[in-house]
Order: sequence, then C-alpha cells, then structure tokens
Amino acid sequence: MNLKNESIVHGVRDAQRGQSLVMIMVLLLALLGAGALVVDMGAVYNSYQQLQAATQAAALAGGQALPNSTATTIARDYSAVPGNFNAQPNLLNVTMVSGYPLLKCLTSTGIPCSAPANANAIVVKEQATVRTYFAKVFGVSSLTITATATASAPGPGGANGPFNVTMVLDTTDSMNSIDHDSNCNDTRINCALAGLRTMLGTLSPCAPKLASCGTVTNGNVANPIDEVGLMVFPGLTTTAQVGYDTDCSGSPNPVISKYTYPTLPVYQIVPPSSDYRTSATAGSLNPSSAIVKAARGSPSCNQGLEVVGGVGTFYADAITVAQTALSTAQSQRLSATGVHSTNVLILLSDGDANATSANMQGHSSAAQRQQCHQAITAAQNAATAGTWVYAVAYGSGSSGCSTDTSPRITPCQTMEQIASSPSKFFSDYTATGGSSACISASRPTTGLNQIFKAIAGDLTLARLIPNNTT
Repeated sequence: MNLKNESIVHGVRDAQRGQSLVMIMVLLLALLGAGALVVDMGAVYNSYQQLQAATQAAALAGGQALPNSTATTIARDYSAVPGNFNAQPNLLNVTMVSGYPLLKCLTSTGIPCSAPANANAIVVKEQATVRTYFAKVFGVSSLTITATATASAPGPGGANGPFNVTMVLDTTDSMNSIDHDSNCNDTRINCALAGLRTMLGTLSPCAPKLASCGTVTNGNVANPIDEVGLMVFPGLTTTAQVGYDTDCSGSPNPVISKYTYPTLPVYQIVPPSSDYRTSATAGSLNPSSAIVKAARGSPSCNQGLEVVGGVGTFYADAITVAQTALSTAQSQRLSATGVHSTNVLILLSDGDANATSANMQGHSSAAQRQQCHQAITAAQNAATAGTWVYAVAYGSGSSGCSTDTSPRITPCQTMEQIASSPSKFFSDYTATGGSSACISASRPTTGLNQIFKAIAGDLTLARLIPNNTT
C-alpha cells in the first residue's frame, strides 16, 4: 500500500513539474512582449521625435524662402534624408514622401500667395525605418514612422494673422539721461526711439506683393497688415498737446497730467497706423508718417517725441488703456474687413513705479500702493484677453518699486512678470544703471536695436502652423 501511495505521489509531482515548465515559458513570452513594448516603443518614440524635429526644421527653412520657388529645394536640403543638414545616424532609409515638399496657398493666414511660387505655406512629409530588438522574436524586425510639418511664409503675422502693435514707452525724467552702453551711447529716449524705428523698418504695412501701399487715410492704408501705435507715460493733460510730438513745428513740450482718476491722462500719441513705410519692400521709413515723426525718423523733423517726466512713474493705467485701444482696433478691423488679427503690446521701461500720493490725485490710498504689482495685474489681464505682451527692461535695477511692500518686488522682477511668456521678456541690462543680474534666460539679447529686431522677427519669420490649416 505504501509503495502504491508513493507512486501516486511521484506522479502528481511529475505532473506539477510539467505545469511549472509551461508557466515559465508563458512568463518568458510575456516578459519578451513587455520588453518589446518598452524597449522597442521607446526607440520608436525617440526616433519619431528626431524625425519630427528634422521635418519641422525643413518646413521652417522652406517657409522662410517663400514666395521664392526655391522653397522646396531648401526644404529638402534641411530634411533628415541622408546627406542633408538634419540627417540622423540612427534613422534608417529616410525619404521624402512622394509629392512633398508641397507648396500650398492657404486662405486663413492673412499672407498673400505671391509670385513666383504663388504659395504662402509649405508642407514637408518624411518617413523612416526604425529597427526593433525584442519584437524580432514575433517577426517584426522594423517599423516605419512618418512625420509631417507645415510652415507659413514669413511676413504679415504668419499663422496668427496681421498684428496690431502698440508700444508703451517710458518718458519719465530718467529717459533724458545718457546711456553709455556701447550699443547706443546716446540719451535713453533716443536709444529707445532708434529701436522703434528698427521695428518699423521690418514689419509689413501692407501686402508684400504691392509696389505701393496706396492712399493713406488717417494714418492707415486701405488694407493694412501690421498696424503700429505709440503710447507714453506719464500721460499728457489734453489731446491737443499730442500734436506737439508729431507736428515738427517746434511747439513747446507737452504738459503732463497728474494721475487723476477716473479721468485718465492722455497716453496715446499715435493711434494704430500703417503708413510708416510706403510699401512692405520700401527700404526707408515714410517721413510723412506721424509715428515716424514721433520716433525722430523724419529728416525734416528735429523734434519728435519729447521726455516730459515730472510726476514719478506709474504705468499700470497706461497698460490698461493700451489694451483697450488694441481690442478696439482688433474689433474694427474684423468688422470692416473680416480679417482676424493678433494684438501685441510692447512696454519699454526700467520698471520702477514710484509715483507719490501728490502725483496720484484722485486715486485712493490703496490704489497708490503696490504700483508695480498693479502693472503686473494689468499686463496679465491683457494676456488673458489674448494679447502678446512684451516687456523690455531698460536698465532695470535690483532695487526699487518703493510702494510695493508686501510682497517686495524689484523693477527687474516686475518687468519679467509683465511679459506674457518667458520668451517675451527682454533686458538691456548693460544700459547705465542696469543690474547685471537682470538677464532674460530665454532671450539674452542685449542692446535695444537687437532686442527690437528680435521682436520684429517674432512677428515676421516663418512659423509652424497646424497641418490641417486651410
């Protein structure tokens, strides 16, 4: 009986050993499958990211060449195809998909389809092979990946349509001081206005295909592309004095207003205008334009914008008024032409708000405090409404904002927080009085001309747009 029982027990154990072997094989297959999923999919994802980056670079290079017919050739040159600028060693069999690069004429970007390419966008589509490792066990030795990118042509607003731009310029007493920075070495106001002129020389007043923008009415051509306006702080007492900054007649300096409330000073010197050049390809500024005169860009006008100062610095209201004006211009353009546009607000200042209670007649004691934080709130409100807010910290110091006691904040921190994104914060920290710690991590460009070239580049360079844009 014992022997029989023992044989039965051995039989059961042998059967269990067979089951264990089967289970181990199943687990090994599961582990291999997991390895294939983790390792191979990770490799595919990494390769796709490289292919997508190369495809986007090719699209941007081609888009920048538009409307020239060489755009497709340039896009190929910057692709990931072997031998080209963005070839990647671990991407195999990279090819441009048949029919690409593809030139397109889109109707929603606000960019004309100009000759010779008669296109305002380019689509690039590439494909590549990725080797697998563990997946070979299952008969899958490679996978094919595809990447597509679309870029608009440079000029009038890219995918965001035309721009309504308002520059809000500090004209307090400090702007009459000399900036000994080697980038300018002139009064701060002259350096700032030189930057404004640089931007006016880059933006598009009308469609690039036009030899002339045509007749000007109230500072605007019939079908403007990028409109540019100018505001200052402290504001002026009356609208009649606005002309002193643009009439070139040697009129006396405008008289500034205290920051009364609810009646605000007059901040706007020039409303949104598109007459700053006679065409998008014109090499010089239009000397008859009010904003060019204010920017001291008219050879026959020696006066231009004047620094008046005298009531300290408070600019939160100026930001709010600028945003209201931009929204109005945007609505009017949409109503009149059906064109969608993007608002841009550019604030140039050292950021040190410090108006006294005597300057701010009519404001409550609470409104007289936290002046730098008030400006940040005003800028954030503008950004929430969709406005691109650029902040140019001009010689911003590491101390100031004396009315902001809880929490404390520096002028540099104020300007950085006013910008609607890190890429829209610039700092000319080499200007006299600037703090070497006030550096833009995203845009370390210094010197106002270089800064305004960069801002204009943001508004005029080719840019990626959704692949389904029509």
